[in-house]
Formats: sequence, structure tokens, C-alpha cells
Amino acid sequence: MPMKKIVSAFSVLLLAGNFTIGQTSLTLDSALKYALENNETLQQARLDIENSRYKVNETRALALPQVNINSSVTAYPILQKLVLPAQILGGASGEFISIEMGQTWNAMSQVQFSQQLFNKQVFEGVKASKSSSEYYKLLEQYSRENVIQQVAVIYYQVIISRNKIKVNKANMQRILQLEALMQNQYKEGLAKKVDVDRVKVSKSNIESSGLQLEYMAVQQENLLKYYLGMPVSDSIIILDDTLAKKSEISAPLSLDSLDTNQLTSIQLLRKKEDLLKIQQKAYKAEYFPSLALNAVYQYNTQNSDFNLYSKNALNYDVSYIGLTLRIPVFDGNARRARIKQADISLMKIHEEQKGKTNALIMSNKNAQIQLRNSLKVIETQQHNKVLAEEVFNTTQANYKNGLATLTELLNAETELVSAQNSYNEALLNFKVAEIEALKSQGKIETLITRKNNF
Repeated sequence: MPMKKIVSAFSVLLLAGNFTIGQTSLTLDSALKYALENNETLQQARLDIENSRYKVNETRALALPQVNINSSVTAYPILQKLVLPAQILGGASGEFISIEMGQTWNAMSQVQFSQQLFNKQVFEGVKASKSSSEYYKLLEQYSRENVIQQVAVIYYQVIISRNKIKVNKANMQRILQLEALMQNQYKEGLAKKVDVDRVKVSKSNIESSGLQLEYMAVQQENLLKYYLGMPVSDSIIILDDTLAKKSEISAPLSLDSLDTNQLTSIQLLRKKEDLLKIQQKAYKAEYFPSLALNAVYQYNTQNSDFNLYSKNALNYDVSYIGLTLRIPVFDGNARRARIKQADISLMKIHEEQKGKTNALIMSNKNAQIQLRNSLKVIETQQHNKVLAEEVFNTTQANYKNGLATLTELLNAETELVSAQNSYNEALLNFKVAEIEALKSQGKIETLITRKNNF
């Protein structure tokens, strides 16, 4: 195939698919999965988990043997002198002599070993670090559930915003048709100038509403991309853009299935309580003595010049093994103050647990009520939407036959748009209530695999 044809064919393909370049198509399921992989908050939570593992290793290291190697070279330009009675070396009584001590150059190499035999603070610290790692895992799960809720709610808000834009565009098409009709009637003397102007005002208002709706939709899409962890500059296509049939709307969840003990938020508070208890034990452990095993081997060499390892150098080694016992006696009641602070923190966490449990039960009950009410509202608004369509169609036909006024037609148009948007809002309110109910029952993760269309 000639090169020109190849280039031409490629150009056609590129142009044909240009609208999809840089775009991401999203269902709720794919949006949630994308967010769980890329959301910034979740990424930070996972880093906290990884960091906590290293913290466990760091704390555990305090209970393991410690080995250090030290080496040094020291020069003494002026040697220390020891003053002694001269008679020790056969001198006269009452006289003194000075003797230089050591050599100008000294080198030392040392190996140190220490092992905690008993240190309750260290052992309690190991327990605390392990519990802290478990706490961060629960915190990551809690963040995960919040992200699912946020993404799901905003996802549906985007759908409803786009549906409102469709309603506005349909309204614009009708008003443009009416404007053309009024212009023809005005030319033929069948309509007044004021009626033409009233239609133009209505069209201008619809245009303004459309711009506002587009602006809000863009804001919501940007917010969705933010929670997804997606660059705001990227383009997205929402695939779930149809409203469900009545049979596809989920039934209210059962209150009997609520078990607050299994909720992540409650488990998180209980793990926080465990951490406080361990911390309190660590404070109490400060009253206990500690015992450590220590061992040292040291090699020394000395010489009058820098050639430390010559035959003339003085070499010797030394080593020792010992136990170090530390007994805390008095610290100004600082330990006692820390323990009392821990007692108060535990009392606060108990109250927080009670308050959180009551709040979750209330949230679940409110969500159930909202779900039931939303179902009724959906039925009502759906019925109103059908009636509004019938009223508009009838009024439009009557207007064309001279049986209805322009005011009646414009009012019917306004009522139709209002009914359509109210129905969309009812759908959104239901989905938000459903998401809240799932969240309050610890079932928010089911949104990932379930059927997600309205």
C-alpha cells in the first residue's frame, strides 16, 4: 500500500476516534474500583500501614541483642604527668618527681554487646507497636468505606446533573419552536409584540439555567475525579445515564441486620482503647527495675610515633562481662501523672464509643425512614411528571387551536420542567439514602459488585 494511503487511512482512524482519546468511561463499579486504587487518602492510609510495620521492627529491636564496634586513634602532644614522692625511686625524702604517663599515639578497637534481660517498658512497647499496626489497618478500612460512600454519592449527583441538562435542552427545543411560531404569527398580525418578547425572555432564562447546570455538572465531575484520584484535566464519560425502572429500585434494608460491634468505626475506637491500655501499662512499667547483660572486648595499642603496629608498640587487650541493674526511685511523680492522664483518656474513649454507637443506630434508622419516604416520593413525582406531560401536551394543542393563552402554555412548560427535575431529585435522594443505609450497616462494600444503575 502506498505511503500516502497509509497516512490517509491512519488520519481517518485518528479523527474518527479523537473524541475518545484521553477519556475514561465509568460505571459505578469501575469508578469505585478506580478510586480504591488511586484515591490519595487511601494511598496515604496504605503508607501508614507500611510505616507501622517498620515501627514494629524498630520497637522489637530494643528487645534484641545490641552489638556495636568502636574504633579510635588519639594523639597526646602533651602527655599527662604523674607526680610521685622521689623516695619511691630511691630519691631524697621530701622531694618529688614527675613521670610521663602513656604514649603519644593511642589506638583502640572495641566490640560492645548488650542484651535486655528484663525491661518491662521495652516489652510493653513491642505490644503497643503491634497493636498500632492493627489500628492503621482498621483506619485504612475506615477510609476505604468513606471513599466508597463519597464516590458513589458524587457519581449519582453527576448523573442527575446530566439528566437535568437533558431536560433543559428539551425545554430549549420547545421554546425555540414556540419562538418561531410566534415570529410567524407576529408577521401575519396574529400575535402581539409583547407575546414575542415574553417568549424571548423565557428563552433567555432557559439559556441561563442551562449555563448554570453545565457549570454545576463540571464542578461535580471535577469533584468526582478528585475523589477518584484522577487528574482533573482528564475527561470522563458516565455510562450509567439511564433511569431505572421501578422494579430495579432496591428495597429498604432490614434494621434487624444492624450489628454495631461489626462496624469499622466501632472496631476502630476499640482498637484505640486497646492502644491506650497498653500505653497505660507502659507507664506503669516505668516503676519496675530493668536488668541488662553487658559485655565488652577491647584491644589497645600505644606508641611514641604514629606507627602503632610496629614491634616497639605496646599492645594489650581487655574484656569484661557484667550486669546492669536500674531501679527507678523518684521522678517527681511524673510517672503517676502520666498514668492518671491515661485513665482519663480511657474514660473519654468509653464515652466516645457510647456516643458513636448511638449515632450509628440513629443514622441507620434515619436512613431507613428516608428510604421509605423516598420510595413514596418517587412514586408521587413520577405520577406528577406524567400528569405534567399530559397537561403540557393538551395546553400546547389548545394554544395552536386558539383555546389557550400564551401564559397558560408557558406556565405548563414551567410546570413540566419542574416535575421532571423533581423526579430526578427524588431518584437522587433515594440513592443517597440507600448509600447512607449501607454505610451505617457496614455493607457499603456491596456497592462494588452489585447492579448500580438507577
